[in-house]
Amino acid sequence: MVYAALSLVIVYGVYRLIQFKGATYFFQALLDGLRLGFVYALIALGYTMVYGIVRLINFAHCDVFMVGAFSSYYAITSYGWGIVPAIILAMVVCIVLNIAIERMAYKPLRNAPRITALISAIGVSFFLEYFTALRFVFGADFLTYKRPFDVVVWNVLGLSISNITVIIVAVTLALLALLLYIINRTKVGKAMRATSQDATAARLMGIDIDRIITLTFGIGAALAGAAGVLYAIAFPQIWTFMGIMPGLKAFIAAVLGGIGNIAGAVLGSLLMGEIEVLTVSFVPFGSRIRDLVAFLVLIIVFLVKPTGILGEPQVEKV
Repeated sequence: MVYAALSLVIVYGVYRLIQFKGATYFFQALLDGLRLGFVYALIALGYTMVYGIVRLINFAHCDVFMVGAFSSYYAITSYGWGIVPAIILAMVVCIVLNIAIERMAYKPLRNAPRITALISAIGVSFFLEYFTALRFVFGADFLTYKRPFDVVVWNVLGLSISNITVIIVAVTLALLALLLYIINRTKVGKAMRATSQDATAARLMGIDIDRIITLTFGIGAALAGAAGVLYAIAFPQIWTFMGIMPGLKAFIAAVLGGIGNIAGAVLGSLLMGEIEVLTVSFVPFGSRIRDLVAFLVLIIVFLVKPTGILGEPQVEKV
């Protein structure tokens, strides 16, 4: 009954929005929200995978995303690389960085209280932001991201679809398909699922838990690195604190969909992208309150359904 009422409210809301500014404007906003949501999805998957394995919110994940953007920036501007090798480089750099973070900052705290690991994650995040802001690293200035291709815009049924949108959607879907294949079709994926369900039982069955955790951090970092490049080509201005808001919104998206659930992370990200763009497009002063709306969504989720849309209640043994 509740879902039926909610569906009616959504349908009526869409009808009113279309009446307000027209169908073309509304569907263009939906398309832009979809593009943003796909970028959030790559970041959110990293959050949700790490949480599913070690029950840790890796707040340094947003800064790994930032490093991915900068890695591709220097590859493109200094060496003239194309978009595909730039994405691959960003993924590799982020994998190395995130595995180093896991080994140095998280692994020693594996048996410590969760709050200790959480504080460590926040500390690593601040360290990366301020260290990379040093002049001899990336510097604290805003940099204009040079796209390695010309922007082309097609008009399809009155909607403007750019090659940037096509690239973002194609890369995200390809990486998502690869991730699902790894998780569902490989021994590593089966070991990851077993570890997520019961790490102690998985260890007794001979699974190398430390290796699985390292691989999980590596996969999440690869997705964040790709997201950094895609975000930079969509919004071509980067700086060392650029990962904070996209990272927080991706985390909110993961919570909205159900933290620890891959499908939930994707669904929550697409919804978050749509909510943000529709807010900017239809709400007065929407561009000023877009971040406020994101955190309002987080509060509502915790109040209404703390486990998220696709999340399930978890019972912990004490």
